[in-house]
Amino acid sequence: MTVIYFLLLLSFIVLVHELGHLITAKIFKVYCYEFSIGMGFKLFSIKCKETIYSIRALPIGGFVAMAGEDENDRDIVVPFERTIKGIAKWKQIIIMLAGIFMNFVLAWIIISGLFMYNGTYVSSPKPIVESVVENSPAQEAGLLANDYIKKIKLSDGMVITPKSFSEILPFIQDDKEVIYTIVRGNETLEIPITPKFDTEKQIYFIGIKGVKGTAEKINIFNAPYYSAKFIIDMTKTMFITLVRLFKGIGLNNISGPIGVYSQTAKQISLGFYNMLMLMAMLSLNIGIFNLLPLPVLDGGRALITFGEMITGKTLNRKVEMAIMMVGWILILGLMIFSTWQDIAKLI
Repeated sequence: MTVIYFLLLLSFIVLVHELGHLITAKIFKVYCYEFSIGMGFKLFSIKCKETIYSIRALPIGGFVAMAGEDENDRDIVVPFERTIKGIAKWKQIIIMLAGIFMNFVLAWIIISGLFMYNGTYVSSPKPIVESVVENSPAQEAGLLANDYIKKIKLSDGMVITPKSFSEILPFIQDDKEVIYTIVRGNETLEIPITPKFDTEKQIYFIGIKGVKGTAEKINIFNAPYYSAKFIIDMTKTMFITLVRLFKGIGLNNISGPIGVYSQTAKQISLGFYNMLMLMAMLSLNIGIFNLLPLPVLDGGRALITFGEMITGKTLNRKVEMAIMMVGWILILGLMIFSTWQDIAKLI
């Protein structure tokens, strides 16, 4: 049953993403051959006006086939002004980014609803240490209660200036030394701390607890605001994490399809609320991942189109295909590596 839930969850997120592309393409009069959920051979299809709507066998993605995307277009004569290449560049960019926008909207709607269901939203507290765990790396390094964490310098040289305690947590999930700049009374100190691995919880930790956050009452009027605030904070953290992954830092924490499935099974067992939160976070992750400037992703395609709009020149087709191939190799390599990580963790 978990497999069915997992597939339904991913399929719905993909459906919302691809609907963004389809709706904007239709608004700008781009001819769409097919709107598909899933890949591989067709299980079901129906034609409505000029577009075929289909469900395919492999629930691993989806697509909107638009006129002008491929040199070997289908045997249908479409006027150039109705192809993706025949409309204004800014319209092309909107179509390319619409799927990402829909992923963010889906996450925003779900989280708003969950916040309203809870009735309260606990904002992340300031980056102040409430207490230090005994015999932890933080205690051994000399951190004390009431220390204000002004900034943290990561092992790759990146500097984070946290505005809240939650901004610190993602960057201790590594075995590298981190330098904490803390304010203690009238003193400013730099304290290096190397996280330790908790074999029972399977996480890295330094051993500090933050002060309690402020609880805000949630209603239908302020839920969208706090949901947006939560998503913005999560997005900033995810972007920093992705940048570090491309530097080769934190790769041991990456998860692939098996890891996502395992997490889905766990959240489903905890109830419908947790499953909805997982859906929101997956939708947010997919949106952010698609923003990356890789040519095979929406963000990369939009970046290329923006460059063409600025320069007034169209990228050579062979060069574009070569860049796309490199992008596919990187994505495939990431999938293989993340799947291997998942298998290694299971073993």
